[in-house]
Amino acid sequence: MGRILSIDYGKKRTGLAVTDPLKIIANGLTTVETSKLMEFLQDYLQKETVERIVVGLPKQMNGEDSENMKNITPFVNRLKKLYPQLPVVFYDERFTSVLAHKAMLESGIGKKARQNKALVDEISATIILQSYMESQIF
Repeated sequence: MGRILSIDYGKKRTGLAVTDPLKIIANGLTTVETSKLMEFLQDYLQKETVERIVVGLPKQMNGEDSENMKNITPFVNRLKKLYPQLPVVFYDERFTSVLAHKAMLESGIGKKARQNKALVDEISATIILQSYMESQIF
């Protein structure tokens, strides 16, 4: 059985999360500089069995694509070309950064740690993945 990998794609940093092999729980994986993301993914996909990739879909409140979509589309197209056997799906990422900050506050993480944008990106990817998994349960 393969894992599901979630990507919260950003201009500078990209948060990653992954399920356990049974696809029960989403866990933060890491945050990678976006310029090194493809290299990281190639290495990760050689080591781990991944059956699907979920990419956060940045939407504005009115439902239109956000500005970052112009960066995400070429990335996803390249990913699909390199791994045609691997389904890549989008999942709405609205409010994930707000939810990540809220989760950090509720967990008691100190102020300095809450300012760590890499941690926020990783938690956002985890929220995207957990939400995606919950939406797939019938």
